[in-house]
Amino acid sequence: MFDFADIVGQEEVKQKLVREALEGHIPHAQMFCGAEGTGALPLALAYARLLCCPNRSAGHACGTCRSCKQWQGLVHPDVYFMFPIVANEKRKKALCIDYLTEWREIVCQNPYFSYAGWLDAMDAENGQPIIYAKESDEISKRLSLKSVEGECKVVIVWLPEKMNEACANKMLKLLEEPPEKTYFLMASVEPEKLLPTILSRTQRIVLPPLHEDDIAHALQDRYGISEEQSMNIAHLSGGSMTKALDAIHVSQENGWMLELFINLMRQAYARQIREMKAWSEQVAGLGREKQKQLLAYSQHMIRESFIANFHQAQMNYMTAEEAAFTSRFAPFVNESNAAQISEELSEAQVHIEQNVNAKMVFFDLALKMIMLLKH
Repeated sequence: MFDFADIVGQEEVKQKLVREALEGHIPHAQMFCGAEGTGALPLALAYARLLCCPNRSAGHACGTCRSCKQWQGLVHPDVYFMFPIVANEKRKKALCIDYLTEWREIVCQNPYFSYAGWLDAMDAENGQPIIYAKESDEISKRLSLKSVEGECKVVIVWLPEKMNEACANKMLKLLEEPPEKTYFLMASVEPEKLLPTILSRTQRIVLPPLHEDDIAHALQDRYGISEEQSMNIAHLSGGSMTKALDAIHVSQENGWMLELFINLMRQAYARQIREMKAWSEQVAGLGREKQKQLLAYSQHMIRESFIANFHQAQMNYMTAEEAAFTSRFAPFVNESNAAQISEELSEAQVHIEQNVNAKMVFFDLALKMIMLLKH
């Protein structure tokens, strides 16, 4: 587990990292940047395991030493994790270490997990996960101690863009004056949200979307998916292993969001005001993160519906259920309204992020859909 052989695609990046490790030319801070599912966290984990192994050779950790055995359950004493959490005073959880059980479980089960999956594993409810200033203080204390195994210390930061300002500034000091034989590995989806000074002190490794063939082969070899089905899933994934795995399990959440999207569009077209009000109240009862996911998913469906009008199947990225609805809905999304519908969905997402009353946001959105679908 956590070997470069387990990572889907990204061959050039893997070769570069292996070469650095074997030659001993290891930057003290590296940032893997890529869309969700391209392998930023899996790469950071595999690289960290390799750095910790005293018997590494030919680009692989030995798998038998004390260090490698500790890596199996993510219990290596010289490896520290930082990731976004919801501080919960009621449950007495205020640091990443308080969520280590949940973290180890989700990472060991599938290092290509989604942000939404982490929210569910953490039971975030309506909380907005961030990395708090206390976390950088805790890391500083731990790094001041002597390493247990003696090889090196590694700090893995998942989604560093979630650090609040105080945490980011303290992390900057650590990057400017890193403890000896300490490596910082960051896995970011939105690096542009980080302090420019942090970006300037890390070596950035940009991860491109995965090739469809790489995803398809991984699905066939690891999950026993047929060649035809794996190729279809790989096409729909848009270069993301996370999306491909979601498709395998026929994500119930996406099915639920599809149902909500279909209901809104049908009710708006039929001008069913009472039903639309009930719809907005239902969505308002969801957690804030799920509301944002629904709005992002709705934008995806509007795009796919618009593209479907060109009758070029290779340009669409939809499940069979989504395609079935779109075949009837697509004519109502055209040049006159597609952009404006997307803008309204995007604006609603901004309002939700700003904690505007959710019932008002979604009912207003629903009413606007009435006029936009009549274009």
